[in-house]
Amino acid sequence: MASNNTYSQLYIHIVFAVKYRMALIEDSWAERLRMYITSIIQNQGHKLIAINNMPDHLHLFIGLNPNQSIAEIVRFIKSDSSEWINKQKLANEKFQWQDGYGAFSHSRSQVDKVVNYIANQREHHQKTTFLDEYRKMLNDFNIEFDEQYIFKLPQ
Repeated sequence: MASNNTYSQLYIHIVFAVKYRMALIEDSWAERLRMYITSIIQNQGHKLIAINNMPDHLHLFIGLNPNQSIAEIVRFIKSDSSEWINKQKLANEKFQWQDGYGAFSHSRSQVDKVVNYIANQREHHQKTTFLDEYRKMLNDFNIEFDEQYIFKLPQ
């Protein structure tokens, strides 16, 4: 637990996909999912700045509380939300998130740009696929990656 005189400003953009990049998140329940994930983030002591999804993936932009690692909060969000989706029988088949995620740090000066980017996902994906978007993010941040592990499709 951080002491009372610990201060931080950690802006993290998190991206993860539905398993096999299947388009299972339907508009009819997407808002409920975003609200559910928002409550998870807030209950874990983080600040949600932006959230949006496409049928096959989700973007989060959070003010990270340093008391919890990025890996822990993502694992918690993914396990809790997939369990909720399945209990509510929202997806037409068993819902699972893909293994792994992308996490990208941003400075305070980039907050508005990232918020707008996340808000405009529908327009953005009329021009580019999720896979191309994700590769571009990895390249923009100079993150080395192995193509075989980029959100695998079923064998």
